[in-house]
Amino acid sequence: MPATPPQRIVSLVPSLTETICEFGVGCRLVGVSRYCSLPEEPLLFVPRVGGTKNPDLEKIASLEPDLVLLNGEENRDEDFEWISQRFPALRFTPRGVSEVVEVLETLGKRLGLDEESEAMQLEIKAQMLRSEVESVGLEGVRVFYPIWRQPWISINRDTYVHDVLERAGAINVCASRESRYPVVTEDHFALLAPDLVLLPSEPFAFTRAHRRSVVESEAFGRGVPVLLVDGKNFCWHGSRTGRGLGRVTDLLKPFRCRA
Repeated sequence: MPATPPQRIVSLVPSLTETICEFGVGCRLVGVSRYCSLPEEPLLFVPRVGGTKNPDLEKIASLEPDLVLLNGEENRDEDFEWISQRFPALRFTPRGVSEVVEVLETLGKRLGLDEESEAMQLEIKAQMLRSEVESVGLEGVRVFYPIWRQPWISINRDTYVHDVLERAGAINVCASRESRYPVVTEDHFALLAPDLVLLPSEPFAFTRAHRRSVVESEAFGRGVPVLLVDGKNFCWHGSRTGRGLGRVTDLLKPFRCRA
């Protein structure tokens, strides 16, 4: 670790941008992606450096960062290679809640914020235990969770979203699909036999109109509940992981039956 913790950070990961701010060092951010939206006030005057798939590399270079944060799924390999050849960079790709504890530990050490990091790690561990305890004696609820529409795309068991769902008490109806992000055709919806359909706000922004269309079509079966949910609780990793898991656990509880 450098003798002096990084003071000029560029973050291309919205959830890690939020984490940096919740560490209390949002002032170190000198550049963020256009998708970094929270928390709003600390980011008002931070320069935007493009999207996750098409960052403005020259603008990033002009900011002279001493650390760039990337995500292995959202940011392209070629952009990581270009950045890491010029500046210190960290790339994280957690595929489960427990891996976020390691992410926070690494980030805390790099930023010289071990105590702040440890507090977040403890929150995640406590919430994992709470979700496990509250699942005792309850059946899992079969859930269909799409991340895209036209085509409909879901998630298999090798994803962060799946782990959040499973720990919260869901049975992911697409868990066994070979592709990590399987395409699901509408004529197979009923065969999935979900007890509950969750339509998240991101990465595809499902709306009330989408929900109404799904409900009226009865494609999943008559009377299957369809809910609009905040996708950040399911897919943002970092400072949001503990409370996100807690919110998903609370969301699913009313739909679970006694074993």
